[in-house]
Amino acid sequence: MSNLSTVPEVALPSQGVVPCCSPLTSAELSTLDAERLANLFKALSDPVRLRLLSRVASHPAGEACVCDIADVGVSQPTVSHHLKKLREAGLLTSQRRRTWVYYRIDPSVLAALASLLNSSARA
Repeated sequence: MSNLSTVPEVALPSQGVVPCCSPLTSAELSTLDAERLANLFKALSDPVRLRLLSRVASHPAGEACVCDIADVGVSQPTVSHHLKKLREAGLLTSQRRRTWVYYRIDPSVLAALASLLNSSARA
């Protein structure tokens, strides 16, 4: 039985919409659910990606231009690579405005991950 069946849906670009997530302590993950969630955690497993995600999430406007968040100690092409990985995982959305790209956190994905890791809530 999957523990991803009774909560909000999360859009993962390569897999479509998946329901997510009851706490891990409430039921065993299915193989498919584990694979889908592993993709999110893989995207978060790099310190540069975490810093970029944090910069976008904490930006006062709720979104950040790549020009405002790119100074994380790596080259611009590396920043672009990491932002692409975060977008592909569904953690960020982006919008091009003239020559700049603006990034925004997908709050439903973060809420779903928080719910997954919440061991105090039993389903």
